[in-house]
Amino acid sequence: MKTVIITGGTGLIGKQLTALLIKKGYNVIIFSHSRQDSNMQSNPSIAHWNIHTGEIDTTAIAKADYIIHLTGAGVADRRWTKARKKEIVESRTKSSALLVKALSETDNHITAVVASSAIGCYGPDSYTSRKNGFTEDELSSNDFLGETCRLWEESIEPVRMLGKRLIKLRTGIVLSNEGGALAEFKKPLKAGIAAILGSGSQVVSWIHIEDICRMYLAAIQNEKMNGVYNAVAPAPVTNKELTLALAKKMRGNAYLPIHIPAFALQLTLGEMSVEVLKSTTVNADKILQSGFSFSYSTIEAALVQLIQRK
Repeated sequence: MKTVIITGGTGLIGKQLTALLIKKGYNVIIFSHSRQDSNMQSNPSIAHWNIHTGEIDTTAIAKADYIIHLTGAGVADRRWTKARKKEIVESRTKSSALLVKALSETDNHITAVVASSAIGCYGPDSYTSRKNGFTEDELSSNDFLGETCRLWEESIEPVRMLGKRLIKLRTGIVLSNEGGALAEFKKPLKAGIAAILGSGSQVVSWIHIEDICRMYLAAIQNEKMNGVYNAVAPAPVTNKELTLALAKKMRGNAYLPIHIPAFALQLTLGEMSVEVLKSTTVNADKILQSGFSFSYSTIEAALVQLIQRK
């Protein structure tokens, strides 16, 4: 039975991915800052690490066949203060550096590392990207998230020099009933308000939670997968299209569409408002060419599964 280490295993993707891996017959070790006793006989089991002190359980590294690296402070859950920005960057780069150090200093048989990244690396749409979508060979933008993603991806790159297959998944907006963006879209709809952000014309490149988890599984199983992949569904939608499709699914015709002005979002969210107002059309051709098949390739299919009207 193969063993997978997951960092960030208690997050939105990590929880569901852990369940999927166990269902598929893998042993899972979750790296945690908690010092609770590890029981390597349980599944999932817990191993200790601390990215600030440099502590890491090397016995877990020695046992594993794969690493899935998801660790990173939330980008959209707090205002971007100077301290929060530092935490967002360092939670990613320091955790990667600790993994690289452990892999270089510990005898191990890990064959592949699958690392999370984000489509925040891309800047706002140009005419070309709006038509064809950003591809994986695009340069990262110079804004905060673009620079964060560049540092994030560079920090894990040395594992390739250690002979490991390295896959980086640039993840879009994950749609899940367990939290994340969908929960925020749902909040005003409980009061019958379909809150369209700004003009609503900005493109949202999204992915269903089940598909992103299956993509991580595919990345460890498919030895031909290597390098960077855009982890987005092949049919992006505008903010308005997503909001109204969700409203229709949740409330039928009993909702009122309202545009939330850009200045109101800027006042509420600060610098982070750039991300909800930015249009980012991302191309999924490379992941499709790898042989991956989406269960939810359209927003309609995704929302049918996610929204159960009573």
